[in-house]
Amino acid sequence: MALYQEWASHIKSYNRNVKLTFLANILTQVGLGIFMVIYNFYIRELGFNELVNGKVISMTSLATALILIPAGILSDKAGRKKLMLFGAISTGFILFARSMVETQSLLILFAFGTGLASAFIQVSIIPWLAENSKPEQRVHLFSIHFAAMTAANVVGSLLGGILTDLFSLVVPGLESIRYTLIIGSALFMSALIPIMRLSESRKSHISASDIKGKTKGIPHKASFKIILLFAVAQLMIGFGAGLVIPYLNLYFADRFMASNSLIGLVISLGQGATAVAMIIGPMVVRRLGEVKAVVVLQMLSLPFLLLTAYTQNFWLAALGFLFRQALMNAGNPIQMSLMMSKVDDSMKGLANSVNQMVFNLGWAVMGPVSTGIVLKYGSYWGYATVFTITAMLYLVGSTYFFVVFKSMDKPKSGIVRPKTA
Repeated sequence: MALYQEWASHIKSYNRNVKLTFLANILTQVGLGIFMVIYNFYIRELGFNELVNGKVISMTSLATALILIPAGILSDKAGRKKLMLFGAISTGFILFARSMVETQSLLILFAFGTGLASAFIQVSIIPWLAENSKPEQRVHLFSIHFAAMTAANVVGSLLGGILTDLFSLVVPGLESIRYTLIIGSALFMSALIPIMRLSESRKSHISASDIKGKTKGIPHKASFKIILLFAVAQLMIGFGAGLVIPYLNLYFADRFMASNSLIGLVISLGQGATAVAMIIGPMVVRRLGEVKAVVVLQMLSLPFLLLTAYTQNFWLAALGFLFRQALMNAGNPIQMSLMMSKVDDSMKGLANSVNQMVFNLGWAVMGPVSTGIVLKYGSYWGYATVFTITAMLYLVGSTYFFVVFKSMDKPKSGIVRPKTA
């Protein structure tokens, strides 16, 4: 009850912009959850092999990596709301187009377009939340943001699997997937309603409390250094994630012959566990500090990743996936809060875009590598190999993060319990 009251008090303290952003984020993530959990099967149903799946994922990530820095700079200059509006409209239309096209060239072209368009939302939402909050609110704020995003993905993943199976009772397999994808696209587009109601003032992005917290401000040179150091850590994690995360649904289908609904359920439970872990994250920060909390959570995920890699039992694989997903991702809001607190307000968009660019670069580079390994070595040793490589990359990335940022660690950093009446 005390934990609930603490979080309820935090949510009530946020302004209208933050609450509308939460709503927009939930709608986009439900839509994407539906879309992404089932799109690999759409490509397979069209008769293409895993190499095409790899190309589609790779091109999406490559496009995002290419546009993120220009989009981040544009977000800093032109305003967050404009870019989020453009991103929501263009991504929604492109997702709808992807639900209809059937040729390989168009599948890849629209995948590239998705990466370009969605980047405008990605680079704007974190700086927007930072600018509409006080420094002491941000660890909880980002935890709620990522938890809500993950919970929305849970709903989307569940709907994706269930709707496809329901539609398949009355229409052929390809059409059942297509109808599900169209529903996902429509839900994504509905985020336009709360985004249009956001209120942005370009006169000043720095609140009085931010100025007080920053005192003399953070020089641009120091901000660039922080951005670069974070980027190296994210690059290693991104390379590891790019090997396995886009193909988890195919992993369960290939190794265990699981149904769409069961795969959707497992992935949804993993995202639900992540949401819970993100909510608990601030309590870990209070005990260990931000840097140690991130590293400990990431390190604890590695045994479960290896369990998923080598088990031949579906339920053990699902259990390993749940814990790996929750622990590895629980540190994301903590990491984001730390980065946002260390860079100048005028560079928050750039910092977020660089961070996401290198992560997406990892996905773009490693997507074809992963599918190639699985095709060569099969559903057991192929997936076992890529999961093991991922564990090694995560280990290196987490160790680097601790060595580089341990001097910034301060228990209770950035967290103040809200006053309750």
